[in-house]
Amino acid sequence: MTAETGDDTSVLAPFRRFFALERDVLVLSLAMLAFSLAFQMTSRYVPEYLNVLGASAGVIGLYGSVGNLISAVYPYPGGAVSDRIGSRLALTLFGTIATVGFLLWYVAPSVPTVSVPVVEFALPVAGTVTVGGRLEPWLWLFVGLFLTQAWKSFGLGATFAVVKQSVAREHLAVGFASTEVFRRIGFLLGPLLAAGLLAVAAGFVTGFQWILLVAVAFGAVATVAQHVLYDASDDTVGKSFEGVSGVVDDLRAMPATLRPLLVADTLVRFANGMVYVFFVIVVTDFLAVGFDVAGVSLRPDAFFGVLLGVEMVVALLSMIPVSKLAERVGLKPVVAIGFAVYAVFPLLLIFAPADQWVLVLLFAFSGLRFAGLPAHKALIVGPAEQDTGGRVTGTYYLLRNTLVIPSAALGGWLYGSDWTLSTGLGAITAGPELAFAVASAIGIVGVAAFLAFGREFEAYA
Repeated sequence: MTAETGDDTSVLAPFRRFFALERDVLVLSLAMLAFSLAFQMTSRYVPEYLNVLGASAGVIGLYGSVGNLISAVYPYPGGAVSDRIGSRLALTLFGTIATVGFLLWYVAPSVPTVSVPVVEFALPVAGTVTVGGRLEPWLWLFVGLFLTQAWKSFGLGATFAVVKQSVAREHLAVGFASTEVFRRIGFLLGPLLAAGLLAVAAGFVTGFQWILLVAVAFGAVATVAQHVLYDASDDTVGKSFEGVSGVVDDLRAMPATLRPLLVADTLVRFANGMVYVFFVIVVTDFLAVGFDVAGVSLRPDAFFGVLLGVEMVVALLSMIPVSKLAERVGLKPVVAIGFAVYAVFPLLLIFAPADQWVLVLLFAFSGLRFAGLPAHKALIVGPAEQDTGGRVTGTYYLLRNTLVIPSAALGGWLYGSDWTLSTGLGAITAGPELAFAVASAIGIVGVAAFLAFGREFEAYA
C-alpha cells in the first residue's frame, strides 16, 4: 500500500481520494449518496407513519421483522440478477423499483380502505384464525417496503461489482471507502433534511409526504444519472448462481473461532432489533419531547431528525480515533464497548426524563456504537484463511441477519400487549417499558458472552 493511501487517515482523506477515482466509481458514489439520503430521510419515520395511519404496535413490530427479512434475503438474488444482466442494467432496474416504492408510500394515505370477505379456519396449535376484513391504508407501506429496499439490498452485489470492475486491485479499499463515506454522509444529512421539512409542515403526515416527494426526486435523478453516465463496456455477465449448496458449504467452513463473536453479535443485534423501529415513537409519542431554544421550536417529530443527526456526527467524529485506540488496546475491548452501547441504550431511552438535553446526550452516546464497526469487521475477517475473507464475511452476516429476523415482531408484541404476569417478585406488565427492558437484558447477555467466551480473539487483537 502506498503512503498516499495508507498514511492519510484524516477526516478529509476520503474526499481527496474520491476525486482521483474512475468515473464509474464517482457515479456510483454519488448515486449511493442520493439513495442514502432518500432512505435515511424516510426509513426511520415509517414506524410513526404506520402509527398515525392506525397500525398497532404489533403491526409496527412485524414491519420491522419484514425489513430484517428483506435485508437478509435480498442480496443473494440481487447478486444473481446483477451477474445475469450486468451491473448497469441491474442498478437501473433496482433504482427504478426503489423510487416507485417511495411514491407508493406517498400515496398510501389516499388509498381507500378495502373490505374483503372474512374466512375462518382452525389450526391445531393456533386455534381459530380469521383472515379477511378491512385492508387498511397502512398495508401499502409493507408493499412499498419490498420496493424501496431494492436498490439498497438487491443492488448490493451490483455496487460491489462496479467497484471491482472499475478500480485496480491495489486500490479496491480506496474505491469501497469512497462509496461508504458518501453513504454515511447520507446517514447524517438525511435526517437533518427531514427535520427541516417537518419543522415547516403543518403536521406530521403532510411533512412526511413532502419528505417522500424529495426521496422520489433523489431516486429518479440518481437512477437516470447512473444509467446515462455509467460506462457498461466493461460489464461482465455471468451465467448462473451457485445455489443454496454453496451457502451451506460456506456455513460449514466458517472458522470455529468466530462462533463466540457470532453468538454475542446476534444477541446484541436481536436486542436492538426488538425496539429499533420504536425509537421514533418513543421520542414523538411516549416521551413527546420537542426542542425549544433561543426562540427556535421544533415538534417532537422534527426533533427526532435532529437527534439522528447528532448520533451520526458523533459516529463520524469518533470512528477514526476509536480505530486508533483499537491499535493500542486491541480489537476486543473496542468491540465490547460498541456492543455495550447497543445493549444499554434502549433501557436508558425508555426511562429517560422528558427533557430535550437528556435526549441529545443519549443519542450522542448512541453514536458511539458505530465507532466500533471497523474493529468489529476486522475481528470477523481476522480468523479467516487467506483469500476466504469475503466468503467468511458474507456467511457471517447472512447467518446473523437471518437469526435476527423475528426480533422486531417480538418487540412489537411486548410493546403493544396489555397482559400482566404475577411473580414472587411482583407483577410484570407488558408495554413499552418491558419491551425495552427485555431488549437491554438480552443485549447485556450478549456482551457478557462475548467477554467470557471470546478469548480466541486475543490473537487477532
